[in-house]
Amino acid sequence: MITIQNICKSFDDNLVLNDISTVFEPGKTNLIIGRSGSGKTVLLKSIVGLHEVDQGDIFYDDRNFTQMNHKLRKKLRQEMGMVFQGGALFDSFSVEENVRFPLDMFTNKSQKEKQERVDFCLDRVNIAKAHKLYPAEISGGMQKRVAIARAIVMNPKYLFCDEPNSGLDPETSLVIDELVHELTVDFNMTTVINTHDMNSVMEIGDRILFISEGVKTWEGTKQEILHAQNKKLQEFVFANKTYREIRDVKIEKES
Repeated sequence: MITIQNICKSFDDNLVLNDISTVFEPGKTNLIIGRSGSGKTVLLKSIVGLHEVDQGDIFYDDRNFTQMNHKLRKKLRQEMGMVFQGGALFDSFSVEENVRFPLDMFTNKSQKEKQERVDFCLDRVNIAKAHKLYPAEISGGMQKRVAIARAIVMNPKYLFCDEPNSGLDPETSLVIDELVHELTVDFNMTTVINTHDMNSVMEIGDRILFISEGVKTWEGTKQEILHAQNKKLQEFVFANKTYREIRDVKIEKES
């Protein structure tokens, strides 16, 4: 579980996050949504320590991350997995070398143990016979799978995904969403996903945090979002005609 309390963050005189508090629960996909410039990326980066907050506290279970020194934070980061927006794979590394990289950096496991873990993770994300290939030799969807395998190779308690569907077609995006959700449930991870993809919201949004202009404006589930009375949320979610139609059909069936 990750708890954030009264988080504020400014850049110069620009207040980007204003008194945000929420809880991200384990075993669930916790989504942060909002328009471009709303502050959702800054929030995600603040949670993992890429930005230092000006005010507030971030707790990983009962551990106060904001009060930790560099050594303690480095140790805690070994419990985190990160899927970056572009995948961030090393072009000069093969698929299995990319996945093994965190094990090489942070563990003293034997080569045999590392290989077994790499094989397990690649198998878990449904990649076969691509171990020796390089990122340029596989599809965008497979690259995201490799990035996810690398993110879980250290068996993290906390998984962070920054726009995991960026650049993917709708069908592949759905597959990636389902994979992340399955892994979250299977390993009981606290997963936090930063996204503007409404398909992801409707498919895997166990808990959803909506940020507007740096303020927490709404939070709830994918079921609750269709009936939410928050005007800013409705404008964001139902800007897409498809979701307006889905909402209207559901409301009609329930009436």
